Amino acid sequence: MTEIQVGDRVPSFTLPDQDGKPFLLEDALAKGPLVLFFYPKDDSPVCTREACGFRDASGDFLAAGAVVAGVSTGDSASHRRFADKHQLPFPLLADEGGSLRRKLGMPRKMLGMLESRVTYVIDREGILRHRFEAMLSAGKHVDEALATVRALKGQ
Repeated sequence: MTEIQVGDRVPSFTLPDQDGKPFLLEDALAKGPLVLFFYPKDDSPVCTREACGFRDASGDFLAAGAVVAGVSTGDSASHRRFADKHQLPFPLLADEGGSLRRKLGMPRKMLGMLESRVTYVIDREGILRHRFEAMLSAGKHVDEALATVRALKGQ
């Protein structure tokens, strides 16, 4: 499958969060633009920096009217421990088996063994407005997403 591109409609999805509750794309978009950051693994060093960066900027995202959610292939129990340990105020979605990654056409990185680190900003109509990928630049994911949601708010 071809990876989703800026300007494409994001396909509908439902995934369980860290509490096992369903997180529906349409419900999130009813609240505002969605920042969906995909990360490889709970509690790995770069993933922790990235998640904590989104945590530290959560007030800025809220002020811009955006919803933030993290996604990895870990299970809900692992996400619950990760969220509790780092006081993450947003949902962590369990994409066990990688169904959402496949639906979005996301490639695997580093010899096909590691999940890619990609952040998507989706507007309220479900259109992908920004995509950023960088395996080691955790903070840049936050900066890019925040700039995009602020620009969307200004429209």
